[in-house]
Amino acid sequence: MNSKHILLTGGTGLIGKALTSQLLKKGYQVSHLSRKPGNDPQVKTFLWDVNKGEIDEHCIDGVDLIVHLAGAGIADKRWTDERKREIIDSRTKSIGLVYQLLHTKKDEVNSIVSASAIGYYSDRGDELLTEDSAPNNDFMSKCCVEWEAAVDEGKKLNLRTVKFRTGVVLNNGGALRQMALPVKLYVGSPLGSGKQWIPWIHWQDVVNMYMLAIENESFTGVYNMVSPNPVTNKQLIKAIAKQLHRPLWAPKVPAFLLKLLLGEMSTIVLGSTKVSAQKIENAGFSFKYPDITSALKEIYG
Repeated sequence: MNSKHILLTGGTGLIGKALTSQLLKKGYQVSHLSRKPGNDPQVKTFLWDVNKGEIDEHCIDGVDLIVHLAGAGIADKRWTDERKREIIDSRTKSIGLVYQLLHTKKDEVNSIVSASAIGYYSDRGDELLTEDSAPNNDFMSKCCVEWEAAVDEGKKLNLRTVKFRTGVVLNNGGALRQMALPVKLYVGSPLGSGKQWIPWIHWQDVVNMYMLAIENESFTGVYNMVSPNPVTNKQLIKAIAKQLHRPLWAPKVPAFLLKLLLGEMSTIVLGSTKVSAQKIENAGFSFKYPDITSALKEIYG
């Protein structure tokens, strides 16, 4: 039985749920910080309202480690100025609220493991990006820089700090469902030039990587959370079509059309980000689904 107590923000999201389930299986005590009461009897849910600056001060009682996954969906709505603020605040103000509490209250928290995103590097063509590469200067990059800076405030509380720059997580929902839909409907095609790199990762590897950071107390710093074998948009669409036994008929979807439909958010699908997984592999992590074929096979069963 593991006596450690983990508090998750964003615990009801796709990764939060999978990680919660893995932690419970391993005997950890798990609590969530959430906007609404939870329905899992094994998980105690504490309430917070980030916009109002409200948080249940008991959420950190007996907690050893915090996993910060909270954040408004990047691609859920058009990027108005208001939405952009919400995307950043939901990541930065939220962890700020937790730190404020840690400053004022006696606690046992010693570590923070947080999500960040490969949006830090944004659109960089064929350049291979490592954790030492400089950030870009578009909206996604600025968001990630502010997000990571907010998490790093934990160092002032002497917390062991780990940040994962997460790629496109492949699972049964999310981005993959959106990419696979046209393929299922027999109108699948690459987007834009199709040559843009997609730094993807299978959801199980995401959960395993979080587990590594939680369980290995010497683990610290920033890591790319991507598979060691990135693919281009065209390769990914082809792999999905092969797995679903669908032909690819349609010509490439022109970039100008995507810009028209998505506005500034089109950078998510048109941007090229080729990201190295070398650092996490050097740290002893071994991928369960290192290549796109095995990853899609597991997802589509």
